[in-house]
Amino acid sequence: MAAVTAGSGAGSGAGGSPEATGGSTGGGGWRRPHGPLQRYYGPSTAEAAEAAPDPTDINGPHFDPEVFMTKVRSECPLGQLLAREAALGREIRALDSDMQTLLYENYNKFISATDTIRKMKVDFRHMEAEMDDLAANMAAISASSARVSAALQDRHRRGAQLAGVQALLRKLQALVEVPGRLRRWAGTEPARALRCHARARAVLRHYRHLPSFRAIEDESHAIMAELAQRLRTRLRCETLDPKELTECVDMLLQLEEPAEELSEEFLSQAGARLEAELAALEAELPAADPSGAATTPPPPASDILDFVDRGSSAFVGTLCQLAGSYRALFGEDTGRLEPFAAALAARYFALLERRLALERGLGDTSLLVRALDRFHRRLRALLELLPAGADAAAALVARAARERVDRYLRALQTFFLGCLGDVRQALAAPRPPGKEGPGLPDLLATLAASVLGQLKAVLAYVQLFTARDVAFASLPYFKGEFCVTAVREGLVVAFVRWLCRTARGFAEGPAERGAPAAPPALLLLLARLCLDYENSTISYILTLTDEQFPPQEAGPAVTPGPALCAEARAAAQRLLDHYVQVQGAAVAQMLRKSVETRDWLGTVEPRNVRAVMKRVVEDITAIDLQVGQLFEEGVRRAQSSDSSRRAFSVYSSSRAPGRYAPSYTPSAPMDTHLLSNIQKLFSERIDIFSPVEFNKVSVLTGIIKISLKTLLECVRLRTLGRFGLQQVQVDGHYLQLYLWRFTSDERVVQGLLDEVAASATHRCLDPVPMEHSVVELICERG
Repeated sequence: MAAVTAGSGAGSGAGGSPEATGGSTGGGGWRRPHGPLQRYYGPSTAEAAEAAPDPTDINGPHFDPEVFMTKVRSECPLGQLLAREAALGREIRALDSDMQTLLYENYNKFISATDTIRKMKVDFRHMEAEMDDLAANMAAISASSARVSAALQDRHRRGAQLAGVQALLRKLQALVEVPGRLRRWAGTEPARALRCHARARAVLRHYRHLPSFRAIEDESHAIMAELAQRLRTRLRCETLDPKELTECVDMLLQLEEPAEELSEEFLSQAGARLEAELAALEAELPAADPSGAATTPPPPASDILDFVDRGSSAFVGTLCQLAGSYRALFGEDTGRLEPFAAALAARYFALLERRLALERGLGDTSLLVRALDRFHRRLRALLELLPAGADAAAALVARAARERVDRYLRALQTFFLGCLGDVRQALAAPRPPGKEGPGLPDLLATLAASVLGQLKAVLAYVQLFTARDVAFASLPYFKGEFCVTAVREGLVVAFVRWLCRTARGFAEGPAERGAPAAPPALLLLLARLCLDYENSTISYILTLTDEQFPPQEAGPAVTPGPALCAEARAAAQRLLDHYVQVQGAAVAQMLRKSVETRDWLGTVEPRNVRAVMKRVVEDITAIDLQVGQLFEEGVRRAQSSDSSRRAFSVYSSSRAPGRYAPSYTPSAPMDTHLLSNIQKLFSERIDIFSPVEFNKVSVLTGIIKISLKTLLECVRLRTLGRFGLQQVQVDGHYLQLYLWRFTSDERVVQGLLDEVAASATHRCLDPVPMEHSVVELICERG
């Protein structure tokens, strides 16, 4: 079995044995047609690289017959060797047959190829002969070309010499014609005459040792001297535009005139031109009053944008053009140019300041911003020539912005005063029966919304100064100081403080300054407005301002919000205190007149409550309704169960007959004044003018305290009879029935009325009080 395996392996190879092919196809007789050719030419490079060296492979490149024979003899039996011999014989015959077939198929091609090669050899010999002839011809042509080139070079050299002679003749002719040309062009085309003289000047100087050339040079110099004289006369006597002035000075410099003198004359001529531009701008401004009287100037004929456009295009453009020409003519030496330009720029800035001062009203802020932006942009070219003017220009723009902010502040103040006037008119306007006017909440809402809306509109206008498309907004001033000092502090904070001061001024005694006193409802409304500012409006305004005008971290200090809120609360407190004093004084005035105008000794026995007491209750009720529209109710102390039915006695509550001391008889001797003083020692002290809180109960308590305190002081100054005492008793009980419900503590009313009763008893000649049941009956009936 091993021998069979070895024999099959030995008979297989790259060429393929009949056994191998027969085993693969199953038929026998098939042969590989080009196997011998492939073996002849050898395997491909890829196959040789992939196949390992095998000396026993009969078809391989590394075949070794000795190794192959040794292997076959040692491994194959005799029968297999014979079979292998027969196979090799068949392969040899097959190869011979393939070679004969290949030869027969390509015989004609071999014959044709041989004939072709023979013909090509003949043609090649003919070509070699032709090439030899061509080389000979090329040599002859090269020799001819050398001779032609030499002839051409000689001709070119002679032509150049002739051209040089002709050019020299033309130059000589041109030099001879120079004086005539200069004389002809000096009057009409001086620039052309200068160019002609400049071209001839070097040659004339070089050959001036020759008499003919010296004569031409002298005549040319005389002509150019006359031209220089005419140019100087024109420069001094005529008004030239910047282009003509530059050309005139440039020609004089080419004529080698002194540059020092020309620079002075240039600036003098330029100054006259620029002075005319400034005079045209100044003619648009109203003349100043020589007497110095403060008069309102007439409105300007054109708006600020037109003025700036004319100034920028005329004066600034001309100044930049002349300054650039000066530097181009006289170099970078600006020892004279900078002072000259600085003086004129200062005058222009002063004229623009005067024109900006004519913007009395607010006008169109966007127009002002556009004008300042255009001024700043057009001035950049001038600032390149005059760096020192940058600060002055920036200061001018900053002053204009601050002035406009100040005007907006005054406009806000005027608007607020106008709103207050509308509120006062609405409060004082008569109301037809059955038709009510706007309530205090509506007036307050309208006032607050109008002022806040106007302030927001002003901030929107002022924000135009810091817009991104505005050139001067990139200046350091508008990034920091303008936002903080001018807008936040100078406009917003200043307006809030002015509003608080103005509102507080209504409580500072305006009648003493000759102004009409503010109505109490206005005091109440302003107090509520200031309180709302302290609670929310100030914080909102400052936040809005900081968002639109963000301050820098290292900028100036700002007013904190709590400080403004404290000022607003102080103003609200002062207004509310003044309101209480005014309303208390009004009620107290009625009580004072009612006490002072009555004959308390000769009065009759009381049968009704006096009308003034009813009027007091009505007024207190109206005040309660008025205050309740703007302020909350407030906190009341718990009331006693019999507050509305408490017995009002002409004696102190500790010795009231029939209630606290049933065994007391009026005829018993006792000192009521002493009892009253003793009672005060143990009662709570009532502060009449203490600050009120921001609620309705506290306000009404303050008014009632002032009113009853006035009644007490008036009663102390009167002398009463029996019926007078009884009338005080009836009036006091009536007040007790209605006033206790308006106060934060009913003991305030009780205590003050007890003191009134005690004072009346002390001042009575016949202190006999009325029965309590009768007093209640009269009060209920009244």
